[in-house]
Amino acid sequence: MIQSLRNSDTFRKIRKGFRDEPYLVINIVFAGLLVLIFAYSAIFSPDKNDYPVVCLHEKLTGQQCFSCGLSHSFSLIVRGRIGEAYSWNPFGFRVFLFFASQLIMRIVFSVLWVKHEETRQQLIVLDSAGSLLIFLMAFWPFMASIFRSVF
Repeated sequence: MIQSLRNSDTFRKIRKGFRDEPYLVINIVFAGLLVLIFAYSAIFSPDKNDYPVVCLHEKLTGQQCFSCGLSHSFSLIVRGRIGEAYSWNPFGFRVFLFFASQLIMRIVFSVLWVKHEETRQQLIVLDSAGSLLIFLMAFWPFMASIFRSVF
């Protein structure tokens, strides 16, 4: 059964795609990083406050930054405690949805890339435009705050 799977056209296309197409490699690396982010959020407990990564800005200045509480917020969202997550960081849900949508997009666009060779250029444009739009919707409050503080 495994041998027949290895000899299938789809498996050959995927194996060839990894060697010849950096788009697939990039998508898989990003998807892996996103899975690690979600695993980090699931492993470390917001109740125990045992996060190994601390906010450097807060340690150096004593003041919270706009991303303070995101780890807590993500951990609470993964556990379904949305209201509490909002109290830790009001932008946490937006950023969480950005990461979740990117994980789904990495998987969907990789499958489409393998199955529809004739539309690869359009897929890249659609992927880039969609990712940029979702990024701006998720991170606009952060960017606006930074611009307000600088100017």
